[in-house]
Amino acid sequence: MLHFLWDSITLQTFLISLFVFLLVADYMKNRNPRNFPPTPFRLPFLGHIYLMDFKDPAVMVRKLSKRYGDIFGIHMGSMKFVMVNGMRLVREVLINQGDKFMERPDFPIDEQVFSKIGLVSSSGHLWKAQRRFTLSTLRNFGLGKRSLEERIQEECQFLGDVFRDEQGNPFNPQLKVTNAVANVICSLIFGNRFDYHDEDFQSLLKLMYEMTVLHGSITSQLYNNFPSIMKYLPGAHHTIIKNWRLLRKFMQEQINKHKEDWNPSESRDYIDSYLLEISKDHDSDTFREEHLMACTLDLMFAGIETTSSTLRWALLFMAIHPEIQARVQAEIDAVIGQARPPALEDRNNLHYTNAVIHEVQRKGNVVPFNVPRMASEDAYVDGYFIPKGTGIMANLSSLMFDKNEWKTPEHFNPEHFLKDGKFWKNEYFIPFSLGKRSCLGELLARSELFLFFTSLLQKFTFQAPPDTKLSLQPMIGIAMAPKPYKICAVPR
Repeated sequence: MLHFLWDSITLQTFLISLFVFLLVADYMKNRNPRNFPPTPFRLPFLGHIYLMDFKDPAVMVRKLSKRYGDIFGIHMGSMKFVMVNGMRLVREVLINQGDKFMERPDFPIDEQVFSKIGLVSSSGHLWKAQRRFTLSTLRNFGLGKRSLEERIQEECQFLGDVFRDEQGNPFNPQLKVTNAVANVICSLIFGNRFDYHDEDFQSLLKLMYEMTVLHGSITSQLYNNFPSIMKYLPGAHHTIIKNWRLLRKFMQEQINKHKEDWNPSESRDYIDSYLLEISKDHDSDTFREEHLMACTLDLMFAGIETTSSTLRWALLFMAIHPEIQARVQAEIDAVIGQARPPALEDRNNLHYTNAVIHEVQRKGNVVPFNVPRMASEDAYVDGYFIPKGTGIMANLSSLMFDKNEWKTPEHFNPEHFLKDGKFWKNEYFIPFSLGKRSCLGELLARSELFLFFTSLLQKFTFQAPPDTKLSLQPMIGIAMAPKPYKICAVPR
């Protein structure tokens, strides 16, 4: 009987039946539970990928927010997310119910880059132990102490020297700025810095930059949603995976060098300290060499790209707004002068300069949607049901550009951070996230931004090359950076 039925089914009937079966299976697997946040019409298999603006995802989010409100659902392939907007709901998921949204969702491309065992993508006990150890170790090596300030000041001098070598001619500052920022975090991780003419380290920085840019490509996003299909197709995701292997090789070489001349009684840097922790308990699942590899790479990525992108935004804004740049330089000249380098204690007297740096962070908005979270248990947000395993995106842009909180949210305006001529910080300014999983390098990043920015403005005036109009068009990757540009650093 079965043989007869099989012989009587035409290929066309079989294919139609298979398609209908897949449609039903997709619907059953991805249908929203009762009382889930409002969600746009979802295409079978593809979800809401048809709504995506890969050049600027914020455009899609703004449109959906206007239609559905401050909380809505979105499906990317088989991945389900809830986007929250506005201070009330952002605080709800990051602070009030932060323990329920502490985990990270599974992104196939991130598993290749960050794994699930480092500082960024791990969860639970492993994440808590790695974060606690890293914060403690970085403090021991200068985070929050004067020794770190001296390291940054030294790097400011080196960066100023390579800018001066350009003799006021147009150049792309990306690699030089990235090298300077990288050297600060490298001095903490490896115990040494790298020369700006070190070809091997320059190649490494280029690999990292390429990865951050390609992360925002269409094929990389498709790989996140359809990995079983995309792994057989060409695209940027394969370049990311190849670069990842090269970065792992570099990091393994650094760890091996430390193991060769390691002295347990004298920790020189983060790697030495981690090796000591490993030696205390050989059977520990928390501190292992593979975890060290993941943590150091996380520190490199997190400690370099966001700060470097912000500084490149800063130079761009100064060249586009010469009147603001001139006012910053006048304040620096009055408070610091030209005889000594800027120090962190100068922040208290450089009110306008500090306001400009904060406005760069607000308008540059390098991490617009926060680092994604995932519900570790069933939860309710604003009356809506969020099932365990659902991804959570906190739209920080909705705070940084809230038209009810900022006088001119779409324009670069340092007055947003000034009150009666004194620096004033708006509570809607949250570039480092909130809660227990906020950026562990916030203090380091703030110190770097202030010292690098003030030292560069103390020594140079930044201008657009002749007959060139600079663009503020962003480039979407791991961070939202400015598109590559050339600039003139004219010595003062």
